[in-house]
Amino acid sequence: MEQTDPRQLLINIVKILEKLKIPYFVTGGMAVLIWGRPRFTADIDLIIVLKADDINKLEKALLAFSKAGYVDKEAIKDAFFRHGEFNFIDGETGVKVDFWISKNDQFDSSRLKRKITKNILNKNIYFSSPEDLILIKLLWYKESPLSRQLEDVESVFKISGDKLDKKYLKQWASKLGVSEILKKIKY
Repeated sequence: MEQTDPRQLLINIVKILEKLKIPYFVTGGMAVLIWGRPRFTADIDLIIVLKADDINKLEKALLAFSKAGYVDKEAIKDAFFRHGEFNFIDGETGVKVDFWISKNDQFDSSRLKRKITKNILNKNIYFSSPEDLILIKLLWYKESPLSRQLEDVESVFKISGDKLDKKYLKQWASKLGVSEILKKIKY
């Protein structure tokens, strides 16, 4: 397997999403690299707004991009109907791309509106805002208390803290039921 910069894979995936007019933003470890401390991430996490008509097109585009790549059309359909996740594995690099289907709820709608453009290798790419990254990491921690989630949150506060919209953070933390976890973070 060829070792390549995962940012190049991200750019190629974003080009596919843009061509298909599928709204997206990057979250997870790649977004932590933007808003917090550099850390190893083994995959790329994207939130996408998928329509039923997009399923076949996205599957075909991903397979056309990487002939040795892997994506399961049934997994895409299942993720679409349950607002869950499916993945694509790039056959050239072995890097996994997790596509999380937007729940079309208030929080996901807010996150989509607040996405922020960052330039990666001369390509503009949408990323989760740092506040929304903190909130989703707190939600993930609530569901599965892994210390990495809180370490990521603390690093975003450390690097981006003075630029954060703390009012937005507190409002959404309350709505999402993660206020107590947020209070425990030293920021």
